[in-house]
Amino acid sequence: MPFPELPPLILDALTAQGYAESTPVQAAVMEPDAIGRDLVVSAQTGSGKTVAFGMAMAARLLEVGGNGPARAPLALVIAPTRELALQVSRELEWLFAKAGGRIVTCVGGMNAAMERKALGQGCHIVVGTPGRLRDHLERGSLDCSALQYVVLDEADEMLDMGFREDLEEILDATPAERKTLLFSATMPKPIVALAKRYQKDALRISTVGDDRGHGDIVTQAVAVSPADIEHAVINLLRFHEAATAMLFCATRDNVRHLHATLIERGFAAVALSGEHSQSERNQALQALRDGRARVCVATDVAARGIDVASLSLVIHVEVPRDAEILQHRSGRTGRAGKKGTAVLIVPYPRRRRLEGMLKQARIAAEWVPVPSAEAIRAKDHERLVETLVAPVEASGEDRALAAQLVEQMSATDLALALIAAKRGAMPEPEELIDLSGRAAPMGPVGATGSRGGMDEAPRDRTDFDDAVWYRMDIGRQHEADPRWILPLLCRRGHVSRNQIGAIRIAPNETYFQLTRAAEDKFRDAVKRTADPGSEDETGIRIEPAPGGAPSGGPRRAPSHNSRGEAQPPHSRGTNQAYIKPTGPKPPYQPRKKPAHQK
Repeated sequence: MPFPELPPLILDALTAQGYAESTPVQAAVMEPDAIGRDLVVSAQTGSGKTVAFGMAMAARLLEVGGNGPARAPLALVIAPTRELALQVSRELEWLFAKAGGRIVTCVGGMNAAMERKALGQGCHIVVGTPGRLRDHLERGSLDCSALQYVVLDEADEMLDMGFREDLEEILDATPAERKTLLFSATMPKPIVALAKRYQKDALRISTVGDDRGHGDIVTQAVAVSPADIEHAVINLLRFHEAATAMLFCATRDNVRHLHATLIERGFAAVALSGEHSQSERNQALQALRDGRARVCVATDVAARGIDVASLSLVIHVEVPRDAEILQHRSGRTGRAGKKGTAVLIVPYPRRRRLEGMLKQARIAAEWVPVPSAEAIRAKDHERLVETLVAPVEASGEDRALAAQLVEQMSATDLALALIAAKRGAMPEPEELIDLSGRAAPMGPVGATGSRGGMDEAPRDRTDFDDAVWYRMDIGRQHEADPRWILPLLCRRGHVSRNQIGAIRIAPNETYFQLTRAAEDKFRDAVKRTADPGSEDETGIRIEPAPGGAPSGGPRRAPSHNSRGEAQPPHSRGTNQAYIKPTGPKPPYQPRKKPAHQK
């Protein structure tokens, strides 16, 4: 028996649901030293946490409640979002169904009067969001006097969303002898303070372990030019053709923009962010579940609690802020034993940061190229053949129509018509900037050239006899590459590629030529598009380089002669060894003043 410490009625429910063995977090909460104690639990998304705290509460709830009618609730489960609360409620309903457990859900967007009526009729477990539970508590419809357990699910998210006061008011109204189970993916100081205030001798459980990567999720990373991020999203969606895909952005503005782009390209997409009402969220989720939409663009907080069975692809459109957010995003897929794929789209300048994040999260990501248009068309061909040759069940009316078509068209023409109809519904893949000549992303910095020298992009300089030099404050140490620098300069400076000449990349800065005729327009445009301090391309400083580009090595300030005239920078590269003078040190000689200073 995989769950020997559980009451028989709970065991029967688990067996009926197909549970053969416990997950690590479920096994941990049923250890002898964990039973009947306050718990602080860290576990990854999709690890069976809901069933885990249901199992932890089961023996005590059945002992106190027995098989009698429901009266005041014995357990209170608090979740940050409506979707997560509803998901938790559904899980607890089947877990306690055979034991006669009655569950009431109290969340925003539902009829509060109906919730008050349900609470008044008695229940064993209440599941809700902080704001709605606090409202019922203040109105007197939520009786906390008999509570045996309080569960805080995704506690770190509730604090991030501003529910601290609501949680404190609810917890202060519960009996002192109740047990508190706190589930939190991270343990920031506010969570530690919350646990210290409301828990007694809590047992710390972490099932994250050394192998934090989800075994059912394949993680991939693709390095792209910053100008090609949206194109990469389109090609990834077209290549995988997932039943349901979720795309994560950092802000609601980015969600809105990407959602509009996908709709324009012909994808069936919905959006979820803080600016959407509860009704809009419900419609979007229902569209995902019934197949009317196949792509969801969301922010991190808006996606909390979403559980779509067909979700098999997660795309991190923007690099996550930290390793925990990476885990939560990717954990939307690969659930309940199903396989999933998580893809991180990484602009070249941020590759090193992502490598550190993956190392911290202990995730082994495979660096792969962005699917090309040719690869996508090859995949389309395979899927099309597989679809068209699959056996179908046809009615008599369909067979009659098929016979009529065969009489009017040849087999070849009929097949071509089917192919055209299928392909007409597929958005065309995008052509991306060719990055095949770059070194592997996981390779050493400056793999394309010596660390001390200067890389130069080969460009035609025929028309650049009368040109000016500009510089940027990024270089090889920042993964600078001509393949994305050139489009960046065109966007920031509102110039064409033909107006940019040689591009020379030093360790910490980059120099480039600009035709003198375009200089005024370029300078004004760069000033308008600058956003100092920003992490994106608008934060890159672009300014004139009067001394031109150094011929090798890091840039040095120009030296001056005794007349104050600038001398050309030293041409010795950094790889040349410094030769120390030999012999005795010459005696000190005072420097003679120039004639005009005497």
